[in-house]
Amino acid sequence: MRRFLYLSLIDRLKQMTDKTGEPVIKTFDLWNEQVDFIEQEEVFDTPAIFIEFMPVKWNTLGAGTQRTDATIRLHIITPWDGSTRDGSQFQQQSLERFDLLDRIDRHLFNLTGSNGQTEFNMFRRTGSSTNHNHEELVEDISDYTCMVMDNIRKE
Repeated sequence: MRRFLYLSLIDRLKQMTDKTGEPVIKTFDLWNEQVDFIEQEEVFDTPAIFIEFMPVKWNTLGAGTQRTDATIRLHIITPWDGSTRDGSQFQQQSLERFDLLDRIDRHLFNLTGSNGQTEFNMFRRTGSSTNHNHEELVEDISDYTCMVMDNIRKE
């Protein structure tokens, strides 16, 4: 289930391109507190999205089928471009990260997928937070919830 969701998210987000047709997001990975240990971390290009699977509680429906409302947290990392203070020469450039967040939200809204064993739908943003606890990077967090049906009897 996690592998399928992870790869589905990446495939969908790679469809977001700039004016030249290049993907907007440059790095995808599983969340492992990369920005907290930036000095020890492998260098990555930004914007980057790190995907975190929140704890899941499954309900068994019968016949090997389980259902859950899964929450996936995206850690969206962009460079810090300077002050957003009114009158700052960096304000417009620094606020572009919010445009990226809005674009990601619109792009992922209602994402669905099925691979014969796992099916997910109703992909919706359910939470977000704006964060700047890092020197050269900004980490914004968006939570999405989707309904997942998983047939654990199929291999």
